Amino acid sequence: MSGIFDLFKQIESAGQTIENAPGNISNIVVGLGNPGDKYTFTRHNAGFLALDFIAQKLGVSLRKLKFKSLCGEAALGGRRVLFLKPQTFMNLSGEAVRAAADFYKIPPENILVIFDDVNFDVGAVRIRRSGSDGGHNGMKSIIYQINSAACPRIKIGVGQKPSPDYDLAEFVLGTFSEADRKVLFSTFENVYDCVMRIVSGDIDRAMNLYNR
Repeated sequence: MSGIFDLFKQIESAGQTIENAPGNISNIVVGLGNPGDKYTFTRHNAGFLALDFIAQKLGVSLRKLKFKSLCGEAALGGRRVLFLKPQTFMNLSGEAVRAAADFYKIPPENILVIFDDVNFDVGAVRIRRSGSDGGHNGMKSIIYQINSAACPRIKIGVGQKPSPDYDLAEFVLGTFSEADRKVLFSTFENVYDCVMRIVSGDIDRAMNLYNR
């Protein structure tokens, strides 16, 4: 358990924003979740946790408040990328994404969204080039606000409900067990690899590797 919290201490104190990324912002990578300490390790915050891991790995600070989000910039695959953690709460995530996309004139195809999925085992990674919201309220908000379902997405499995009649909201706002946290964190390297490939224009290879 201590290793998990040590990682987040590193994330909180992580390095500086990359200032020398080339050109203008060409891509947005969004991690979905809810702001506030009580939500940090909930299933619904898998997207936040993954983006924090990626930012820490790249030495990027996600402390700048803009577009209703905590954000930072990085150079990935020869592109200048904006990382976003919307602070609107999950159901209004699209407001933050639209604000950033409108400002930088980013097409939906260049907006990559990372979020939790209750249809897969904990730690599973699935990539979709486009499609419906799949019942996820954060994606529903994004699709509505940008008026397109063409944005690619990385789904992170957080496990299934214990029974069909179990309340979905209660489940996704519940916290991971210690064992599940370890599994989740072990898959973030794969999520990082997916982001690098997708931003670089190699989504087909990413899908071949991880959609099994």
